[in-house]
Amino acid sequence: MTDDSRTRGVGFGDLRDDLESLEYPASNAALVERFGSRELDLVDGTAAFGEVLSRDPDDRTYRSAEAVRRAVTRLVGSDAVGREGYTDRGTASPGGTETDVPD
Repeated sequence: MTDDSRTRGVGFGDLRDDLESLEYPASNAALVERFGSRELDLVDGTAAFGEVLSRDPDDRTYRSAEAVRRAVTRLVGSDAVGREGYTDRGTASPGGTETDVPD
């Protein structure tokens, strides 16, 4: 089962529907004012939607909810990904033998 409220590691929860129902274009400032205290779910915790959008130095105007979600995922960056370089695929090579893993 997939979580449709999650985009590239960021969980939008009910905010996803609220962004979809908003009339566009919408400015960064208007989005922060309206939804700024809403929480985004990241791999290692949460972040306020307004705090994330405030990382952008420009007061952008967004044409769609998808544009807002893309901006948020860009602005949270690696905070939404979790441990860098992590894989749960193990260390076996395609030939079936263990590979050397650096210390």
